[in-house]
Amino acid sequence: MAGLRKAQKEMTRRLLMSTALELFNTKGYAATTIDEIAATAGTTRVTFYAYFPSRADLMKALVGQLNELLGRTSSPTHGSTAASLVNVVAGGDPGKIAEWLRETAKSWDEIRPYTKAAFEAAMVDREIRVLVEGWFDEAIGDVAEGLERAGRFAPQTRRLRAVLAMTELDYLARNWTPGRWDTDLEPMLEVLATSWSGLLAEGKPGTAG
Repeated sequence: MAGLRKAQKEMTRRLLMSTALELFNTKGYAATTIDEIAATAGTTRVTFYAYFPSRADLMKALVGQLNELLGRTSSPTHGSTAASLVNVVAGGDPGKIAEWLRETAKSWDEIRPYTKAAFEAAMVDREIRVLVEGWFDEAIGDVAEGLERAGRFAPQTRRLRAVLAMTELDYLARNWTPGRWDTDLEPMLEVLATSWSGLLAEGKPGTAG
């Protein structure tokens, strides 16, 4: 019986999250109220608060769900990490970097509703802005860690290279759709991979790059 109640609670929690995500993307974070989330999910405001102290806390849970979709796990050095990203950057093989980007692109349609909602929420909610900035910094930390592990490029340039690479990836993941900028998926990924290889794969250990 206890197991059934636990499963029902988890179902309700996930229903509230999926409902909120849909509303955030159709109406916008700022325009979506807690009452509307609860009503659309077929429950009540009281039930909502039993799971999430605030709308911001629900958004935090969605970011946690996004990390699961991206394969990010807890990191003792910078919050969360994607081991595959650290490893491919450390390896410095342009072909494997291109392959990693291609695999990552397969999840763009699934993760876009999360990132769209999170970045919009960050514009109106300082708590979420701090969360999103920290989340993005964790991904930057993965790239910088890979370069540090490989000893590639001057230490003072590694984080900058990571910032540039992740900014490119994030912008495309959130904004590119088929045919946008007169570019289809494969040509776009080729350009992105070339840019990433230039930023992260070239040079010798210790060079200013």
